[in-house]
Amino acid sequence: MTASNRLPAKVREVGRVRKVTLALIAVAVCVGPLAAWAQTQIYDSKTHTWVDYDKKKARQYYARNNQPPEAFRRQPVPFRTAEPPGTIIIDGNQHFLYLVQPGGQAIRYGIGVGREGFGWAGIVRVGRTAEWPTWTPPAEMVARDPNAAKWKDGMPGGPENPLGARALYLYEGDQDTIYRIHGTAEPWTIGLDVSSGCIRMNNDDIVDLESRIKIGAKVIVLMQGAALYKGV
Repeated sequence: MTASNRLPAKVREVGRVRKVTLALIAVAVCVGPLAAWAQTQIYDSKTHTWVDYDKKKARQYYARNNQPPEAFRRQPVPFRTAEPPGTIIIDGNQHFLYLVQPGGQAIRYGIGVGREGFGWAGIVRVGRTAEWPTWTPPAEMVARDPNAAKWKDGMPGGPENPLGARALYLYEGDQDTIYRIHGTAEPWTIGLDVSSGCIRMNNDDIVDLESRIKIGAKVIVLMQGAALYKGV
């Protein structure tokens, strides 16, 4: 990643979402030793103010609208980068995933981010994908959670499965990173920092993304605080 090809301000404003950092916490699960816990805010066009968007408000919004706020819905956006079409760029700080398209465009998807994933950044690739994947809880979760223990040999794919409708397995070389882009059984969590998981997407969105990418597609995960206007 370089600091060239800076995005104009209007690109980063179109999302109408921002983060306010509150504290630093140490984490040991998934992919990073250090994470920044931050409060998501969305822009209220009626009051012309930024408002906190937490789990309770997210559930209420989804119950009323059966979809996340506009900023986190799948949409084409202007996007300038040196990366070729087909590249996935993940901006966990803003809760967006971009699929680079030709002609200075990208498809932007809203995502939920596992807090333990915040401290990790790098370049990987899509090693494989799965339709309605099996979920196998880690041994630590099996030991402490009776509900997870019953699935110690794997939970079959389906609407209640935590990995949702599709999973993209991220590899570094030929090695599985144990990092995933996947669907979710909790669509109201899109746009939030959730307590577990890697990168989660609305099931309709992960199905759409999986249909557009190729195995081997490059995936760039930006470090915490490295908003896209700083360049990719």
